[in-house]
Amino acid sequence: MTHGTIVAAFGRQYEVLRDDTGETTRCFPRAKKSNFACGDRVAIAAAGDVIDELLPRRNLLYRADAFKEKLIAANLTQVVIVVATEPGFNDELITRCLCAAESQDIQALIVLNKCDLSDSLPLAREALRPFAEIGYPVLELSAKEDVSALRERLQGEISLLVGQSGMGKSTLTNALIPEAQAATREISTVLDSGKHTTTHARLYKLPEGGALIDSPGLQVFGLAQLGTGELEASFREIRELLGTCRFRDCGHAKEPDCAVLQAVAQGRMHPRRHKTLLALLAEKRASITALY
Repeated sequence: MTHGTIVAAFGRQYEVLRDDTGETTRCFPRAKKSNFACGDRVAIAAAGDVIDELLPRRNLLYRADAFKEKLIAANLTQVVIVVATEPGFNDELITRCLCAAESQDIQALIVLNKCDLSDSLPLAREALRPFAEIGYPVLELSAKEDVSALRERLQGEISLLVGQSGMGKSTLTNALIPEAQAATREISTVLDSGKHTTTHARLYKLPEGGALIDSPGLQVFGLAQLGTGELEASFREIRELLGTCRFRDCGHAKEPDCAVLQAVAQGRMHPRRHKTLLALLAEKRASITALY
């Protein structure tokens, strides 16, 4: 038996980078149920193509609704949320990704790509200001011009690129790792959204040390895996306020003496972030109702 790292996951087939030979082997799980993710450490049969065991995980980033889960990547040290000046991006999706990262104690970096499109730059910066104000680093660049600043932030990290389709994740991957040759397509200007180019997560070793995982574009990011308390705690700007509202089951919407509403009024929580919190709490209540 030998150990390896899953570098690609598609269906019930996995590509495993073996520790013993440094080669990649196409492997299959021994059991019918497959619960592995890109970045997982596994034990495989020394001379075969069977995954025998999942080794302990540091963390697991995944999305879920009330009925199903979608594993994204495991054993991460950093989540890199990629947005762009064009096409327009969804700041609620950014918050959802950040909540998932916070719940797994993974540091996050927001990359604003396509900054060479200067006409759209001020609006994009304004949309990201609420995240920068609460301490999330925002890195501006153009993947087609210079990615050196991002390369420095990836060194020694196990990073996941995540974001909506069309934000330039594959272009970033190609710029950082030319041999990756990730597929790219033109943006659909009619729909103001990108076309899906990456169909499964894939891990690439970085020359400077560490690894980069490119993932399929997202349009939704369910957080059904988080309990109400975990969801609230994933908003870092109100974490220390939780439990200080007048009512133990406060919904942070219109209740009297709500610490979260006071934080919004005092400018410590941005109204857009508060709106997303309320939407997520409503989604949580609806998912619980759907199960009964």
